[in-house]
Amino acid sequence: MAALGSPARTLRGLLRELRYLSAATGRPYRDTAAYRYLVKAFCAHRVTSEKLCRAQHELHFQAATYLCLLRSIREHVALHQEFHGKGERSVEESAGLVGLQLPHQPGGKGWEP
Repeated sequence: MAALGSPARTLRGLLRELRYLSAATGRPYRDTAAYRYLVKAFCAHRVTSEKLCRAQHELHFQAATYLCLLRSIREHVALHQEFHGKGERSVEESAGLVGLQLPHQPGGKGWEP
């Protein structure tokens, strides 16, 4: 099993992702059911003595996996918005993308001397 880091770091990461999501909706992230569930679950699975708690490790692994999913979705959406095609482009726009310029006709299209 790969090193997961501390459970507190994972919880902070999850709460950060909740803040990103709540910024889009305008609601405070502390008013969401997801926030209440995360805090309750992490408090319930906290190790209070020096025993090995399998449930805590399972919760931490699931939380780290969910954190990875949330980060990946957020980054995917950002990349998709940045690089998604914008439909048909004109010849001038396509030439500009690769650093070329079309020849300029002084009289406009169809100009004849």
